[in-house]
Amino acid sequence: MSADGIKTETLTADAAGVARAADLLRAGALVSFPTETVYGLGADATNDHAVARIFEAKGRPRFNPLIVHVPSLDAVSEIAVLEGVALDLAQAFWPGPLTLVLPLKPGGPLSALVSAGLPTVAVRVPAHPLAQDLLETTGVPIAAPSANPSGRISPSTAQHVLDGLSGRIAAVLDGGPCEVGLESTIVGFDPAPVLLRPGGLPVEAIEAALGGPIATRQTSAGINAPGQLSSHYAPDAPLRLNAETVHPGERLLGFGHVAADLNLSPSGDLVEAAANLFGYLHRLDAGGNAPIAVSPIPDHGMGRAINDRLRRAAAPRD
Repeated sequence: MSADGIKTETLTADAAGVARAADLLRAGALVSFPTETVYGLGADATNDHAVARIFEAKGRPRFNPLIVHVPSLDAVSEIAVLEGVALDLAQAFWPGPLTLVLPLKPGGPLSALVSAGLPTVAVRVPAHPLAQDLLETTGVPIAAPSANPSGRISPSTAQHVLDGLSGRIAAVLDGGPCEVGLESTIVGFDPAPVLLRPGGLPVEAIEAALGGPIATRQTSAGINAPGQLSSHYAPDAPLRLNAETVHPGERLLGFGHVAADLNLSPSGDLVEAAANLFGYLHRLDAGGNAPIAVSPIPDHGMGRAINDRLRRAAAPRD
């Protein structure tokens, strides 16, 4: 039992666990659940008090909008306007690790806290079967940022969630390690598609579907989607990126054929590296505050998303 009086339940990945998680969500409680990307911290997106609890539990700034998860493309029409090239991308990549920033449906049911006062909402249809079961069983859209204290390393296992949020949330639905291991790619529209955050769907796949390059959001623009804070995904230990050598006292998070304390992928597989990134940062963080050096990561495919997370993790702390 925490000082807050909440005992966080660990729920099993079966019908009973899903039913319990759905009951808690419908009652306005917070439940963490797995997606193919990372574990989300779920709340009923139509319930102001439930959504407010997300910001409280994470210590998340209220100006930072949330992603809303729904079980199907058809369910999007209840909360947002999906048409044109956005619909084309949704049909190509949903369910999957792509989030689209869409106009809010006029008069829709979402809490205004979800969109942080913006006229748009970030929406995703996750591919993880347990997430799908939970969304179908709950029957309401679920707001779910990553299930970690704001700005810290994202969780790719149920234990990561418990390490950061035990005592602050009602339950975690344990579905094992997340397959992708990085948050979703986020695309907005202005009105042409704009890459707002690289992630679990490689940018090259989106550009192939679009038939050409996608614009990238300017860093000077304001926050209009999740995952855009300059300092984010951070361990306690300082990070040094693109390290060709290791300085005395540093621990190496390697990539490729290098001797390292932990190696994201000795074979140089970017998909494997993405799946290991947050888990290995958690392990290094638990091992002390000695600085972490990180091997260079190729900046293509999943490497683009890995480098985005590492740059934010290494940024000066607010």
